Formats: sequence, C-alpha cells, structure tokens
Amino acid sequence: MSDKWTDEELRAAVEAYVQMHSAEAKGMPFVKKQIYAELADRFGRSEKSFEYRMQNISYVYSLMGREWISGLIPAKNVGSNNAAVIERLISEVEGLNLPKVAEFETQVISYKSKKNLPKPSGIKEPEKTYSQVTNFNRDPKVKAWVLKEASGKCECCGSDAPFTTAEGEPFLEVHHLRRLADRGSDTVTNAVALCPNCHREMHYGINKASLVGSMYKKLSRLVHE
Repeated sequence: MSDKWTDEELRAAVEAYVQMHSAEAKGMPFVKKQIYAELADRFGRSEKSFEYRMQNISYVYSLMGREWISGLIPAKNVGSNNAAVIERLISEVEGLNLPKVAEFETQVISYKSKKNLPKPSGIKEPEKTYSQVTNFNRDPKVKAWVLKEASGKCECCGSDAPFTTAEGEPFLEVHHLRRLADRGSDTVTNAVALCPNCHREMHYGINKASLVGSMYKKLSRLVHE
C-alpha cells in the first residue's frame, strides 16, 4: 500500500470522522477502534494509520475553530495540501460551505517554524476571490438579550468590555458554546457574551474544552447540547 492517500481514502476517513463527531454531539455511543478496523479492512491500511489520520482531521477542525472528537488529539503534521483537501471534504460531507482557513494557516505555521525567514515582500495588490459561504439565520433578540444580561462585562473572565463602540455600547462578542456549524442552537441557553480574548481562546485555545466547561458551571442559564 502506497504512503500517499487517495481521495477515496481521505473521503472515507472524513465521512467516518463526521459521523463520530455527530454521534458524540448527540450523546450516542460508538467504538473508534471498530471504525478504524472497518476502514483498515476496506483499504488495506493499518488501524493505526486511520487513527492517526483522524487526529489530522481533528487538527483541521481545530484550525477551523471547532471542537474535535474527544480522545483524538490533533496531530499537526498534516501538510498544507492535505489540510486543504480535508477541509474541503469536511464541508462537502457536512453539507456546509464554510470559510477556508486550513491551507493558509498550515502554511503560516510551517513558515514560522523555519529557523531563518527572510522579510517577505508580501502582495501589494491582493487578488480578490469570491465564493459562496454558508450563513446561519440568527435571532437578533437572542444576541440583544445576552448582551444586556452581561451588562458590559465578559461572562468568562469578568473583565469590562475592552472599548466602547461608535454607538456608545460596550463591545462584547456573542459566542455559541455549541457552534451553529456543529448543529448548535441559537438560544440564550447556548450563547455567552465574551471579550475578544476569551472568544478567540474558546475557538483556538489549547484549554478551550475546560474553558467551555467552566461556563456551564458559572452561568445557570446554560444547557449542554
């Protein structure tokens, strides 16, 4: 078996991952090892190779600011080309067209790791590209209620909003603890008002799972989904 993964193998891995991701969100049981075994038998690779590929998929989910399957800790060395393919397959399998970030961010990480990185000239006139992106219809009353409830303080760290907007309002961002892309609801039981730092950490921080968990303990209105 070649080390290079075919599109069919990557799609099958992503399909299995998305199914497990959905099952975990719904509290439905599944056995990862059994799924790896079925994929290994189908494609003639080892169970370990599929487990590691699943960790690559977790890494792409993390770059997208989304939760990954518990126990499948993100494995970084996926490569920008594979990351882009995996991100595209996730969108296709989930039936969503989300902003593409994985290829660019894996390239950024690769360049940052270089011992010597010459000062780049950049792009003086960046080319425009247009694409359709999946948007979710939200209830403005939910956002308004959550912001009023927060009273200008981050519901995570308790700090005052970092600045006042042109409308004279304290600036906080509303975050869905279970993301809409992960089939979360747009309700006050799933939304919190955060300062930009806490908001970014809940998407990309290494301890985001424990941070999210602390919110359920802190705010009685929140309900696990």
